[in-house]
Amino acid sequence: MTPFASLADLPQHLRHPVVRDLAWVLLSPPLLSHTPWPQRHPLSASPWSRTPGMLADWLIHLDRDSAGLLHWLAQSSVRRLGLYYERLWQFALHAAPGIELLAANLPIRQAGHTLGELDLLLRDEEGVHHLELAIKLYLGPEQGNGEPPAHWLGPGSHDRLDIKLDHLSQHQLPMSARGEARPALAELELTHAQAALWLGGYLFYPWPTLCAAPQGANPQHLRGRWLHRRAWSSFAAQGFDGYWQPLPRSAWLAPARVEHAELWSNEKLQDWLDALPVQANAQLLVRLEEGPQRVWNEAERLFLVSDAWPAQAADRPAQ
Repeated sequence: MTPFASLADLPQHLRHPVVRDLAWVLLSPPLLSHTPWPQRHPLSASPWSRTPGMLADWLIHLDRDSAGLLHWLAQSSVRRLGLYYERLWQFALHAAPGIELLAANLPIRQAGHTLGELDLLLRDEEGVHHLELAIKLYLGPEQGNGEPPAHWLGPGSHDRLDIKLDHLSQHQLPMSARGEARPALAELELTHAQAALWLGGYLFYPWPTLCAAPQGANPQHLRGRWLHRRAWSSFAAQGFDGYWQPLPRSAWLAPARVEHAELWSNEKLQDWLDALPVQANAQLLVRLEEGPQRVWNEAERLFLVSDAWPAQAADRPAQ
């Protein structure tokens, strides 16, 4: 599913947080193996895919000097996780050998009304491609069957896996083939593009119950656990190596890497939990284990959700 399986461990050896995120974006496996439209890694036809060591060298160099990447990200607001994910892809595609990034976030308009955007248009040795990118984190059902995609909700419960797939299939991916897209494509001297998607992220399974993976899940998908606030004491009583602490939303992509001075004590975590509002949004926590040179690396992650979660099932996709 990804041409860079041999580099899976590289992100944990990189020091700069943004470079680690970039490496994770390029190297992590997709959530699904079977999708309603073709799934295509954006770098699948780049020489990097045939010689992964070239990509590794590029990322290691960026880790030593990240000024170019930081400048690129500073050119536009990337507060939303999805936009950050897209900007990281764009940076890599501009740099990748054998790839010509023709457009990003290309608006498709009709009579002054924006119908949507094409996330990426690129050209490689296999042709011209319209690619839709998405980064998603979904929580499986505490009760019932996990196989239906409709049972997997985003941490805010305003997104569902089935709705996202339907939106990709019925709106986003067909967009480049619609008549309304012809003027925008013609400006780039294009007549058509092959549409495909790339869906990255994590699936979180309930604790202490279990559920099946959603239909079509990639067996190598990244995963975590989730539990209600009321279950935390029982969960923590199992005993764990290392320490737990929350991650800010901006750090939800790559596995966490924390310097010893930034490590939370158990007491600090408990104080944070005690101060957390009852109806607080879902919080992503990671368990950190000590590695070489007193650096602590993520061993697992979980979402801690309010006892009322989910307040209601979503009826619209997150854009």
